[in-house]
Amino acid sequence: MPTLAQAQVVGQNTKPASEGGGVYTLSTSTKLVIEAVNVKDKQGKSITGLTAKDFNVTEDGVTQKVSFAEYQELPTKPDPPEKTKAPENVTVFNRLAVTQIAAETPGSVKYKNRRLISLYFDLTAMPPDDKLRALRAAEKFIRTQMTSADLVSIMRYGGSSVDVLQDFTADHDRLLSIIETLIVGENQQSEDISSDSAAADTGAAFGQDSGEFNLFNTDRQLSALQTAAKMLGRLSEKKVLIYFASGLTLHGVDNQAQLHATIDDAIRSGVSFWPIDARGLVAQAPLGDATQGSPGNTAMYNGTAAFAVTTRLQQSQDTLFALAGDTGGKALLDYNDLALGIVQAQQNVSSYYILGYYTTNPALDGRFRKIKISVNQELAANLDYRQGYYAGKVFAKFTTADKERQLEDALMLGDPVTDLTIAMEINYFQLNRAEYFVPIVVKIPGRELALAKKGGAQHTLIDFILEVKDEVGNNATVQNLRDNVNIKLSDATANELAKRPIEYETGFTLLPGKYTMKFLARDDETGRMGTFQTTFIIPNLNKELKRVPISSVVLSGQRIALTDAIYNAEKAKERAKQDAVNPLVLNGQKLIPSVTRTFSKSRDLFVYLQAYQPGITEPHPLMAFVSFYQQQTKVFETQPMQVTSGMTNSLKTMPLRFDIGLASLAPGEYICQVTVLDPTGQKSSFWETPITLVP
Repeated sequence: MPTLAQAQVVGQNTKPASEGGGVYTLSTSTKLVIEAVNVKDKQGKSITGLTAKDFNVTEDGVTQKVSFAEYQELPTKPDPPEKTKAPENVTVFNRLAVTQIAAETPGSVKYKNRRLISLYFDLTAMPPDDKLRALRAAEKFIRTQMTSADLVSIMRYGGSSVDVLQDFTADHDRLLSIIETLIVGENQQSEDISSDSAAADTGAAFGQDSGEFNLFNTDRQLSALQTAAKMLGRLSEKKVLIYFASGLTLHGVDNQAQLHATIDDAIRSGVSFWPIDARGLVAQAPLGDATQGSPGNTAMYNGTAAFAVTTRLQQSQDTLFALAGDTGGKALLDYNDLALGIVQAQQNVSSYYILGYYTTNPALDGRFRKIKISVNQELAANLDYRQGYYAGKVFAKFTTADKERQLEDALMLGDPVTDLTIAMEINYFQLNRAEYFVPIVVKIPGRELALAKKGGAQHTLIDFILEVKDEVGNNATVQNLRDNVNIKLSDATANELAKRPIEYETGFTLLPGKYTMKFLARDDETGRMGTFQTTFIIPNLNKELKRVPISSVVLSGQRIALTDAIYNAEKAKERAKQDAVNPLVLNGQKLIPSVTRTFSKSRDLFVYLQAYQPGITEPHPLMAFVSFYQQQTKVFETQPMQVTSGMTNSLKTMPLRFDIGLASLAPGEYICQVTVLDPTGQKSSFWETPITLVP
């Protein structure tokens, strides 16, 4: 994809309609396309000193005006060793995290004056010895041959999906740690490389899984390489992909078609392939080695068997040669110093021009735009550049795949998308000595959602995606959710949507620990998205000895019947499962947590929490009360409530419920404190939060 910058100018004529003027909006937009161009003379030397006037650019045959041409010159020699260089801090991870190639901000060049090198390890095409040789070569390059202009990413294909293990970075320790983990193997074991076509479909993003290739006779290695090129295509700069493999042999017409598709996508994405044969210099036995059965018949005497061995080796290298030659790279074959292949790619990207032009075709139709670039004839130069790009799309023209990719990209963004307002509350309740039920409630203002007519009724479509990661466990994903709901409203209730929020509820089971949650919601009518991201801790209440172990405290101003689901976006089937274990559901009614902690004086305040007394035969009676403070002065307190019985479980769970009238309190801000006392065990617990009362 190209880099596009959009600028919009809007003017309104606010002359009253009664005067015949009406209201109209005039908008204009411009889109900036950026291309990286190598310009070399007949001797292969870079031509410097060119300006925008020296370049001629056409898009789909239409001449474009080049707005700027910037020359990029990158160093090719490693940085001199520092006398006081800090020692390496290389760590072997128990599990490698998977990320994505971060896209550029429209209209900007993210990695200006930087060389982008992606190390791609095809683990399905390398036996253990070749894999180790390739990883050691990568280590050598990172330690001794990287320059100050180099940024390196690491990608891996293991048979099911293309994994980005590291986005572009100059952090040597981070890169070496990932390489060392690949050498040792995740979970401290050698990685199991499986190529069984009957393997389970993992459903991984950007996956080339077995289920897909049981239907089509294409080469999964080439398709994975195509996926990697598309990932890198999100950046406008020139990219180099170092492809480590032990050869690649094609058979049949289908494989040739996939080869062309992979090369085409690499060219469109501005990616050049630099394959490295991880086998190095091969000295083969004339009749084969111990990896295959002994030849028979007359083939071993007339030279046919020896010729077949040589032919197989050459065929496995022909594809690597084609990948390199057609994308502007160079293959390293029959050479034992594999790091030399990375250095050759590094030195090739020593200088290039970044051209920018504002396309004359502003249509956001998603179609491919063919680009042709030339220089003045008297220069007699050879040009290497991306042959085209795909135009952007408006959300209304997104396919299902486009919409899924948009959500995946938004989930990986460091800067969250905040087009929609999202409020969330996360609670926890102990289920047993190990597990905790974590209900979450999300609220989105109804006025921010678009309504559409469908089947005679108003409805709104919302996409949800949620990911929970364990911050302690190497940032591994422990829970995820993908949901798509259609909320249908009658004409009467549709008018109330502007006043009331849409609510989404779900829940899951977690162990004690520290987690990061990221939640995305998208209005499927307009494409507007909102993000809520937070870190939360589930304490290990089994280790609580000094205080009374208590759950989260839920404050609510609303208790509704389970059948009242007009504004609840959760699916009925899933809602029934959650209600069965949700402690906020009692006697056919559900307590709705107040995410904003704002309450009306005209309604009661409901307070709910659980206290636990594990390891005892009979539960101790507990005392509890709720207090309101304003400027450190107690202004209200409920009568102490005594609880003598609880649930019949091993935790001796004691539910605590309060129903508090607020009419006597003045509007304003308060501190709400919940106190739980265990007179028998001489222990207590306190919980407080700020709240706001409104008329």
